[in-house]
Amino acid sequence: MLEVDQLQVRWKAVLLRYDLSVEAGEIVTIQGRSGVGKTTLLNAIAGFQDVSAGDIRWQGRSILSLSVTQRPVSMLFQEHNLFEHLSVWQNLQLGLGVGDHQLRIQQAAEVLEVADQLDKSPLKLSGGQRQRIAILRTLLRPEPIVLLDEPFAELDSTTRLIANDWVRKTAKLANKTVLLVTHQDEDVQRVGDRNILLG
Repeated sequence: MLEVDQLQVRWKAVLLRYDLSVEAGEIVTIQGRSGVGKTTLLNAIAGFQDVSAGDIRWQGRSILSLSVTQRPVSMLFQEHNLFEHLSVWQNLQLGLGVGDHQLRIQQAAEVLEVADQLDKSPLKLSGGQRQRIAILRTLLRPEPIVLLDEPFAELDSTTRLIANDWVRKTAKLANKTVLLVTHQDEDVQRVGDRNILLG
């Protein structure tokens, strides 16, 4: 279980408070008006945002003292964060270690309709292609917690449905614990097990 326990985060002049728990293997969507602190919550869990008070626990153990690279978290940022000096294929292999990931990458790329982009530079991809590559990389990494910040924002309606279904299926097969920030009700209905509305 992921527990965000009486967490307080100071963002600009505002003190944000969070208190929630997510079962292992559960997909929770997060909604709320702009500026309410959705991205800040993900950044705090991932270790990119300082915490003023409270705790974040995974399977009963606090992860607050862990560095970003030590946390059991894979995060997709709104900016996608692909390394432009590497090919798409090289980007996808980062952090995967050894194993059968080459076949998994190829199969996922075919489902998400980016299999013909793997040898290219990220600079040559459209925004939607970059977003699908970033989704693929984030979900295939081994970390048990997946944080997705508006992962489908640049996708057309048809591609969005394909990506919705792939994310849900992949997360469930790997028993990932997912927090997904979205403004789209359709994402909530197709991907999530439960929705949290931040006020």
